[in-house]
Amino acid sequence: MSEKKEPSLWEGFKAFLMRGNVVDLAVAVVIGAAFTNIVNAVVKGIINPVVGAIGTKNLDHYSSCLSSTCRGEEGIQILWGSVLGATLSFVITAAVVYFLMVLPMAKYLARLEARRKAKEGTQEVIEVTELEVLKEIRDALVAQRGSGHDRH
Repeated sequence: MSEKKEPSLWEGFKAFLMRGNVVDLAVAVVIGAAFTNIVNAVVKGIINPVVGAIGTKNLDHYSSCLSSTCRGEEGIQILWGSVLGATLSFVITAAVVYFLMVLPMAKYLARLEARRKAKEGTQEVIEVTELEVLKEIRDALVAQRGSGHDRH
């Protein structure tokens, strides 16, 4: 009996890299990293100054003190400004991804699906019509045979 040769480590690695989802994932990571820079620039350049109109431009400076005294690094501080900045960054990123990428792609795919279903529906109508014609022909042949056997 022949032994099945296991693929080498290099062949397995090449097969892994050639899978479509690995390439898609790599592209997504690179695009995501570049997109993060854009979002961070929007937050620093637009959002923080707007929020800073009521306080400081840098959200990182917003904090609350849990201990009786907070001076510099002393005391227990809750740095909620940093959390607010990160949250705004996330919401902006999610909104841009949804409205500029996910929503248009979903609408495009829905249009493609509607076209496919319309074509499929037309094909079914044609098939049903052909099937009805074939049934009528069959019934006519059966009727002819029946009447022909009565004569003999």
